[in-house]
Order: sequence, then structure tokens, then C-alpha cells
Amino acid sequence: MKKLLLVFFVLWINAPCIAQTQLNTTSKAALKNYRIANSYLDQNNIRLAIIELNEATENDPNFIEAFLLLGDAYRSVINYDDAFIAYQKAYAINPNYAPERTFFYAEAALKTGKYALAKTLFIKYLDNVTVSSNNIAKAKKYIKDCDFSQVAIKNPVKFKPVNMGAAVNSVHDEYMAAVTADESKLIFTRQIDFKEDFYQSDKINNTWNEAQFLSPVLSTADYNEGAQCISPDGQYLFFTGCNRPDGFGRCDIFISKKDGNNWLVPKNLGFPINTRNWESQPSISADGRTIYFVSDRKGGFGGYDIWESELDSTGSWGIPTNLGPTINTPYDDMTPFIHPDNKTLYFSSDGWIGLGSKDIFLSRLSENNKWGLPENLGYPINTFNDEAGLIINPSGDTAYFSSNQFAGFGGLDLYHFDIEAKKIKPIYTNYVKGKVYDAKTKLPLEAEIQILDLKTGDILLHSYANKMDGSFLDILPQGTEFALIASANGYLFFSESFEPTYHKLNEPVELDIPLQMIEVGKNVVLKNIYFENNKYNLKPQSKAELQKLFVFLGLNPTVKIDIEGFTDNIGNNEQNQLLSENRSKSVYQYLINNGIKPNRLHYRGFGASKPIADNSTELGKASNRRTEIVIKGK
Repeated sequence: MKKLLLVFFVLWINAPCIAQTQLNTTSKAALKNYRIANSYLDQNNIRLAIIELNEATENDPNFIEAFLLLGDAYRSVINYDDAFIAYQKAYAINPNYAPERTFFYAEAALKTGKYALAKTLFIKYLDNVTVSSNNIAKAKKYIKDCDFSQVAIKNPVKFKPVNMGAAVNSVHDEYMAAVTADESKLIFTRQIDFKEDFYQSDKINNTWNEAQFLSPVLSTADYNEGAQCISPDGQYLFFTGCNRPDGFGRCDIFISKKDGNNWLVPKNLGFPINTRNWESQPSISADGRTIYFVSDRKGGFGGYDIWESELDSTGSWGIPTNLGPTINTPYDDMTPFIHPDNKTLYFSSDGWIGLGSKDIFLSRLSENNKWGLPENLGYPINTFNDEAGLIINPSGDTAYFSSNQFAGFGGLDLYHFDIEAKKIKPIYTNYVKGKVYDAKTKLPLEAEIQILDLKTGDILLHSYANKMDGSFLDILPQGTEFALIASANGYLFFSESFEPTYHKLNEPVELDIPLQMIEVGKNVVLKNIYFENNKYNLKPQSKAELQKLFVFLGLNPTVKIDIEGFTDNIGNNEQNQLLSENRSKSVYQYLINNGIKPNRLHYRGFGASKPIADNSTELGKASNRRTEIVIKGK
């Protein structure tokens, strides 16, 4: 993969110099070219140095030092193909010349996929260099890469990349894809004349529309912005900005919130996320409470490490924690992507054993909240090129990435592919989407959306419906019973409950939520109030809904309500009447015990006398066993 972007990759130019005494040439013209090339290298003008060195080797095809320096120059600009050819010609002249430099020849062979040759050369290098060589540890690691690569190539994973088309890709470079949970919006970085900006494409009728410049508020005229991620609901954009006047260091992480159809002026996340060091490549968890990012700050294990920070109860980011040696290496570990399952982390690394450059790995979070050892995604997802910036949709069946290794529209293009190998799939995750609106006027509402764990009452997700169209989108939790509650000022709240098995594979939950204004006579069904069978004791799962009702009454201190209980038609009328009354009384008593004045509340039971569904089905009976509140006074 082509390397770009100071916020995407950071490169080092490291071309070792060769002493200019006792050079192996008798050509004055070649010697002149060589010396001019060295002066260009001193000025960091690699392009002109390469021209001079090519002329030097033409003037003397046996000028070994010129070939070696030419290989170094190509290597410094990450052109391993031409670097390999230059080193190959040098060592064809004298295979035992400058044994220290055999490392760079071997590295060029590795990074062009010549694994058997690379291994041979690395072994030769280790046999001939001194113990003090800086590259001994890397050479040993590279030998393991060679062994792994030859096995991986013989056992490829299924991989059929599909270009995302001319509506998304162009003759320029497109990279760092970010998609909403429903995959209806794609935001990516496009680089034009070394300037990076954000673009967005919307999927309509399963087709990506022409990408549009995202926002002048986000993409400044004078600075580069990129390496972004988007919250699952598409309402928050986290991105990297470099050398900005409001920055702490070289590159910082910023956040912007969507306001209707526009984006608000981005804010620096500030300390302790950003420091005087390099912070970039954010990835936000589905619940918005954990941010993963890359930094070269002190306390890491190598050049660039992956860190995480938790959002505390005050809405502030905590001191970042390094993900540790299970994830980070003495080399570079970058481009983290936390899947919406909150348990599968994808990232790029050249420190773990792979195919020679940066490969994409995954790590899974164990039950004791420890990251497992990274697994290589395999060949040909990973190759001898750099692979990075992979993201995966919530259901775990589609991946998005950028590459220039296929016949595209020019430079880096965005691609997607189906994930078929179970070992690299995340946990399947579904989502809920819908619209909140005024039940009477049908106008959209900017409502608060909460998803709560029914067992604990904890808020799992907290978001807001878009004020322009009332739309909302949230990831559904895994493995627990939960409730969705929508509320807005001046309105009765809405609640719905779900079980882990409620949503079917690849069928997102879609809800239309009409909210009723607080008016006398209006009612709402409390769908998350639970009792034991034929009893009136409140089950623990009722806590979340009861707390929401308590908050509602606190925010509307003049409102008075009737609490009404209902049953199905099982049993006799007298028993059902008593049971329904006692159940409504239990809710009444909970509110009283928590400080709501008794004169604002009244309870009563109706037994089976007012069914809202057919009692001949289990689903109908469950609907009829309900608790409602009715507004009796404002």
C-alpha cells in the first residue's frame, strides 16, 4: 500500500553513506556523478541524487558503491522494487562486499515478496555481522516473517476486493474509510496536491452516490485533516489535525458534532488525550465511552503504540492507558479499529510476525477484559506491501480498506470485500434505527435516546435523534436484555424492550417513535415493567423504566398521573382485578419511596377488562399484561 499522509504514516529517510575513499571505479565521469549525488543527498534531494547515481552506474557498470547508494536512495523513498534491482546488481559484482549492507538487500527482497531469497540473505547477514549491529534483532524477526509468509501464501484466505466505483474513487488518493452502522454514509479522506480533505458519499438504493466535500468547517484551507472515524450513528466525527494553531503538538485528535445537516466547529480533545507528542488515528467504541488512538508519547513499547482512554462520569477523558505488550511491539502498531462488538480490535503492525511490512491483525477481548495475542488476517489480505486502515461493518461480513495494488482509478482507491473466514470475523452486531416525531404534527423531534441494560439499569448507549429529520441509529448490545427509551422536553417518553434473540441475523430493528405531548388524558405503556408470574413484586428488570418514570416526574413537577394495571384473561375476573391493582400499587409505592409526593399519583387496576391485543395468542396475552400511566393533570 502506498504511504501517504503524516497523519496516516510517518516515514524515516535513512540512507547510510558510503565512504568516498578507495571507491571501486576508474571512470572519472562515474565518480563525478557519484559525488554530485552525495551532495544532493546532503540536501535531502533524493530525486536528483537518483538521477546522478543511475548515470554513474551507466558510466561504470561495475561501480559497486554507486549501486549500493542507489539502492539506499530508492529505499529511502520506499521504492523497494528499484532498490532490490540496485542491490542485486551490486552484490552480483561482489557478493561479499560490505556485509553490513546485506541487510538492506535482504530487506528489499522481503518487501518485494522474494521470501526464500530474503531468508537466505538475512541468514548470511547474521553470519557475517558483529554482535553490536543495530539490525540483528530485526533480521531475526524478518526471518520469521519469511517462514510465515511462505506458509501463508500456500494457505490463502478468500479475498475478492471490489472497487467502490467512480462515485467514490478518483484519479486522486482516497483512503481511511469510515461508515455509519447502517452503511448508508461513507466518509473518507481524499488527497489533492498534498492537501487532505474529508468527503462523503451516501448509499441510496444500494448504490454509492457521487462523493461531496464534507464541510469547510472540518477541512481547513491551511492545514491537513484526516485519519478520521465516525460514531455508529454518524453524529460525531473524530479526526486528526496537524500543526494547527489550536493544537498541543505535531498532530492532535479533534471532535465535531453534527448539528442538523451541518457540522459544528471542531474542538481539540485536549489533555490528557493530546500532548506535545504525536496523537492520531482515533477509533471510538460503539457506546462512545472508549477511544483508541496512536501516539509516540513516553511509556510506550516502540515507535508508535496504540493507547486507550475511558470517558468518566463527568464527561472527561481519563489518563490514556497503553494497550500493553500483548498489542504493542518495539516497532510500529497503528490504525486501530474497534469493532462495534467492543470485543474485536483490528490494527496494523510491522512488529508481529507477518508478510514483511505492516500487516493487519486482530485481537479479541477475553472475559477478564484482557486482549488476546494478535492474529494475522492472512494472505492475500496481507502482502509484502503495507496494509492498514481496515474497518468492518457491524454484522462482520464486509470490510472496507484502501489500496493501490489493483487496477483502480489512480493512486489509492477504496475497496470492500466479503469476509468469509470465520477466524477473522468479529462478533455479529445488529443495530436499531428509526425516527422520532410529534405524534400529532408528525414533525421530527431532537429526542434523547437511551439504551439501558434491564438487569442492571445501567445506560449502555446514549445518543440523540437528529433535529432535522428525527432520525437515530444505535448499535444493539449483545447477550443481554435491554430497553430503548426515547424522551423529549414537553413529551411523554416512549419505551421498548428487546431480548438478545429478538433481532434476526442481518435484519436491523426499525422503529417509528411518535411522542405525545404532555396533555391531560394522554397515556403511555410502560413496556419495561416486569412482575413475577401471578405476583405483584417488581422484578429487578423494572429498575430502568421506573427510574425513567421517576426522572420524568422530577422534570415535570406539576404533572399528575394515574398508574393503571392490566392483565390477560387467564384466571377469574376477581383475581385479575386484584392482581392488576396490586401491580399498579407497586409502581405507586416505588415512586413514593423515592420522593414523589402522593398527591401527584393515583393507582388503580382494570384486570382483563381492557385488552389491547388478542388473548388467544401468547404474544397478545403478553401485550395485555401491562402497566400504563395516564396524565391527569399538568
